[in-house]
Amino acid sequence: MTPPHHESQLTPASNTRRDILKWAALASAPVSFSLSMAQTPLRHNPFTLGVASGSPNHHSVVLWTRLMPDAASGHSQFATSDVSVQWEVADDEAFKVNRRAGQVVALSALAHSVHLELDQLQSDRWYYYRFQMGDAQSTVGRTRTLPHPEAMVQKLRVAYASCQRWEHGYFSAYDHMGQENLDMVLFLGDYIYEYAGAANAVRLPSGGWVSSLSDYRDRYALHKSEKSLQAMHAQCPWLITWDDHEVSNDYAALERGQSGNIGFDFPAQRARAYQAFYEHMPLRASALTRAIDGLAKGAEMRIYGQVAYGKLANIYLLDDRQYRDRQVCNKGFGFGSGWVDPDQCEAWLDPQRSLLGTAQEQWLDQAFSNARKDLRPWNVVAQQTIFGRRDYKLGEGRFLWNDGWDGYSSARQRMAASMQGHVLKNPVLLGGDTHENWVGHVMADAYKDDSAKIGVEFCGAGITARSAGNSRLAARLAENPHFIFADSERKGYGVVEFTAKQIQTELRVVDDVRQTQTKIETLAKFTVEAGVPQVQRTA
Repeated sequence: MTPPHHESQLTPASNTRRDILKWAALASAPVSFSLSMAQTPLRHNPFTLGVASGSPNHHSVVLWTRLMPDAASGHSQFATSDVSVQWEVADDEAFKVNRRAGQVVALSALAHSVHLELDQLQSDRWYYYRFQMGDAQSTVGRTRTLPHPEAMVQKLRVAYASCQRWEHGYFSAYDHMGQENLDMVLFLGDYIYEYAGAANAVRLPSGGWVSSLSDYRDRYALHKSEKSLQAMHAQCPWLITWDDHEVSNDYAALERGQSGNIGFDFPAQRARAYQAFYEHMPLRASALTRAIDGLAKGAEMRIYGQVAYGKLANIYLLDDRQYRDRQVCNKGFGFGSGWVDPDQCEAWLDPQRSLLGTAQEQWLDQAFSNARKDLRPWNVVAQQTIFGRRDYKLGEGRFLWNDGWDGYSSARQRMAASMQGHVLKNPVLLGGDTHENWVGHVMADAYKDDSAKIGVEFCGAGITARSAGNSRLAARLAENPHFIFADSERKGYGVVEFTAKQIQTELRVVDDVRQTQTKIETLAKFTVEAGVPQVQRTA
């Protein structure tokens, strides 16, 4: 079989044509090799951050790793050099069946990260992969391609997760997620937190507040040092989006948020954060629309997109941070977010304001229009936060948080209208950000409890990030009857299993994130029948 090759559109941070051509030759050439070659001894294992895969489609997937310096000395044999890394892919874990191999470059300018875009793969197949440099070898990862868009598929099983704050606990939920027999993971934002610490911290992150490129790189490396997270990345491909903490709390596009890490030049800081995000995620090089240099000039980093899972489901991955308008009606016109009485905020219903940005809104509307023709029974919108209204003022009046969809009411109404106008089949919205589990219905009008139900929503609790507790939750559910369930205490993830006739969702929670070893249980179960936008709790 012809070995797959790395067809990347990425250009390095250098401005010289020579370096660009040098990189392209190293990165894209499908060079075969023998594992008996290039066995130069290394002083340390550079694969301490593990491996990952992501951005899958029916013929391609991205394989990721990053070469790390020696943890003891902070130095490496390749500190300022671009390095050739060997890769292997096979149908079996022993790498004996249909083994393919080649080389890919790890650029010094990108923290020696690897983004190997394997193409010409068979659809709906599991593969095993690993990397090697000298005599050091990475752990073995497992990944898969998606079914062909026209293939009839019986089942899709995904987990959704978000909000893994280091100081609030251990990522042991991933130990249990690895036993869920998943096809993929949908990660919905806040992979890292930029904070220096927290009150009553279970453990403290190294490095204090994050703002420089090296700070962001170190914080990702810290999170990825968690063995539970590494093991889950090695289990199956991930589709990944971000929220605010990958840059700074509650930032909006090129406007700063409210956090202790804000520098003088926030757009430059955002560019550094975006670069570090790319370096540590299994993203396609096409995400860097104008290369690394473009980020510093405010260029788009395109992470939103769509994939089809056979004839069963469309999955839309959104980005609600990079293009949004600034939050409105904060006290003292402050940056970031806050609680707002919308009746006292003239800008609340401004029809020009957007959470996704005009281009992404238009893309999503067209995608919904196209979905009307493809007859897939499920349309899954994976995005950062909660979609439905959450009014925290009991009784008359309203009190809403302005950082999520509540703060962008016209944009939310346009999205709901798009779903209705295109008769979108069975919308299922998945979200994160809130640190709480919320389950309910997508309403035609978020402000009218008697309006039509047009879809369902599951918002996840987060892996570790703390929440307020359940003392007032019953009253808040009564105030927002489009939600049928909520929990503001337990941490974990959700699992959704799709078939042509229904979906089943389980909220999976651990007993205590403060412990490295945890037990898992099912907090609640729900079913949604195809063609009926109604969530039924079954356990």
